[in-house]
Amino acid sequence: MRNYELAYIVDPDLEEQALTDLEEKVKGWIEAVGGKLSEIDRWGKRRLAYPINKKTDGYYFIITIEMPPQAGALIERDLRLSEPILRFMITLKEPS
Repeated sequence: MRNYELAYIVDPDLEEQALTDLEEKVKGWIEAVGGKLSEIDRWGKRRLAYPINKKTDGYYFIITIEMPPQAGALIERDLRLSEPILRFMITLKEPS
C-alpha cells in the first residue's frame, strides 16, 4: 500500500447536495479498489487559472489515500467518466 493524493475540481454549477453525493461516490470508488481515506481537504469554490469547458470557477477537493499501486488506473477511469469532474490528478506522496 502506498500513499497518494487525489486532487479534483468539480463543476461550480452543482448544488450542495449534488456535491455531497459526488464526494460520497468518489469515496466509494476508492474503497471499492481497496483504498483507505486518510484526510479530505475541501478548499471550496475557487477561480481557475484558465477556463475549462467555459467555466472560470470550480470546487476543489484534495484527498489523501492509502491504496495499492494498480488501483490508480481504476479510479482514474471512474473520474474520467464522471461529467461534473472538470479535472483530476493522482500523485504519489513522498514518505515524510
